[in-house]
Amino acid sequence: MNKTQKLIDAPTCSAETRAAAQRWLDAVGTESERDETEAYLKELEADIMPIDQLIGFAGSPEGAKYFGADTAANIVSHAEEIKAHGAKYCDCPACAAVEEILAKKAEILA
Repeated sequence: MNKTQKLIDAPTCSAETRAAAQRWLDAVGTESERDETEAYLKELEADIMPIDQLIGFAGSPEGAKYFGADTAANIVSHAEEIKAHGAKYCDCPACAAVEEILAKKAEILA
């Protein structure tokens, strides 16, 4: 539950993911916990940003417009660096929390 709260508190967490996380927290210990757990994990899997997708978006004209040219270039540089060290996903606070949660998916579903 601490990782989920960390996700909710992350400034880079999307509204959809934040809502799914809160629904899951609210469902813990209730009849709907299993269904909300499955929905929550599905949302996390859909929203985590693969590193190549991040590089592609930040390196595109749309990414430069969204982030600003300098920030987009910095994101690409950083993402390429962490990819070279084995990163599979974006390492922003939200994606890092999602990766930690998904690493325990089997435990969560047990």
